[in-house]
Amino acid sequence: MKLSLSPAQTGIGYDKNCPMRDVLDCIGDRWSLLVLAYLSAGTLRFTELKRAIGDISQRMLSQTLRSLERDGYLSRHAYPTVPPKVEYTLTALGTSLLERVEPLLLWANENHAKVLKAREAYVPPPAAAPL
Repeated sequence: MKLSLSPAQTGIGYDKNCPMRDVLDCIGDRWSLLVLAYLSAGTLRFTELKRAIGDISQRMLSQTLRSLERDGYLSRHAYPTVPPKVEYTLTALGTSLLERVEPLLLWANENHAKVLKAREAYVPPPAAAPL
């Protein structure tokens, strides 16, 4: 499959304001797509997200949620209760992103074993001799 427009045709990648790099900087990290995928099932509280993901630290989850909220992918609703109750919900923008990323998530699940096998079989090239 070939992209309909090449990066050269769209101007993508030529400056610091590149749309592709800007968006991928946020969603291309280790946790963002996972958080969005869990929120696709509905509104969740911080502790529910933490429990669902498992191996993410509280600090990293907080940073990820803040970044996703800043970029408009999710909304945060804090209730004035003791202890505080905070819920996170996908926005229309977040839902739109997940609709486009879902094929990638499915591909990853279907091909994970092949990727692991390729990693095991990989032999790095010998180091270049110093000049």
